[in-house]
Amino acid sequence: MSNTAFLSLEKLTLAYGDTVAVKDLDLSIRQGELVAFLGPSGCGKTTTMRSIAGLLRPQSGRISLDGADITRVAANKRSVGLVFQSYALFPHLTVFENVAFGLRLKGLSGTELESRVDAGLKSVGLTSFAARKPAELSGGQQQRVALARSMVMEPKVLLLDEPLSNLDARLRLEMRAELQRVQKETGVTMIFVTHDQGEALSLADRIVVMLNGAIEQIGTPEDIYNRPASAFVADFVGFENIFAIENGRLRAGNGPIELAMPLPHDAAGLAWRPRMVTLGSGPFQGTVRGAAFSGSTREYLLDTPLGALKAEVDAAAPAHSAGTTLAFDLPVEKAAKLERFN
Repeated sequence: MSNTAFLSLEKLTLAYGDTVAVKDLDLSIRQGELVAFLGPSGCGKTTTMRSIAGLLRPQSGRISLDGADITRVAANKRSVGLVFQSYALFPHLTVFENVAFGLRLKGLSGTELESRVDAGLKSVGLTSFAARKPAELSGGQQQRVALARSMVMEPKVLLLDEPLSNLDARLRLEMRAELQRVQKETGVTMIFVTHDQGEALSLADRIVVMLNGAIEQIGTPEDIYNRPASAFVADFVGFENIFAIENGRLRAGNGPIELAMPLPHDAAGLAWRPRMVTLGSGPFQGTVRGAAFSGSTREYLLDTPLGALKAEVDAAAPAHSAGTTLAFDLPVEKAAKLERFN
């Protein structure tokens, strides 16, 4: 994978009429990277993807691909493939003809077309399904046909819009592995849009977390999961106990709380996952409001001086019922330090 920028978005501003959806966005993606745009609905991730595909003209800014400015290049001439959430397969065409459709539009025929389609179907494991119609395929197989149809066009960048959202849990796991395999074997630069943090963490080389049309954080899955930069990112990836720091103390609903250890001076806030909370010992007390057994763990919701707090312990630990008062602690050394508290 090259370290130089292959796809660049520079000061990109995107709007629908008078409504600005993305403002002054800067992003560089390396050739061969698998990048996830992650965030809630309305954060600008799909809008950004549509602009890369050429389906939405920027209000301002620049899009460059492989050294060329493609900001004003037509969608069908910018060597960008797009796999839609709905797959968009032609129901009356066979799998072979669905994959061949774009190649025929480019004027390919005969053995060259057959060779390209056969290679595309082989890459997604569907060679034996070439004569079937989409209605005869499972959801996962239809997704692979859509992937092959884009891949045979040999795009420089492949975009996928919520590629696994229409699949059940088992098929999603299978397609995650399939997408990774195809991407690594072909080396195509791939960007996928998702609101599922588990999907982004398991698939991407890097994750771009977006909020309100701007980038909140860019990093590897490990960076995003373990070192969130803001309260929003922390909440999005499962840090359910998040507090701002104010004058060296945690800001809480009932007033500032001082922890046993000094708080970091360079952090705007601290965040703990439920499993990071020490339950059963510590300087604080909370009352169990709710408890849940989830197989390997027990989860508790506590009413505390800090407000509502979530804790998680091993299922083998003693169970506590609602109304029980428990000691707890928030170890500063386990917390994620937040650069911003938004």
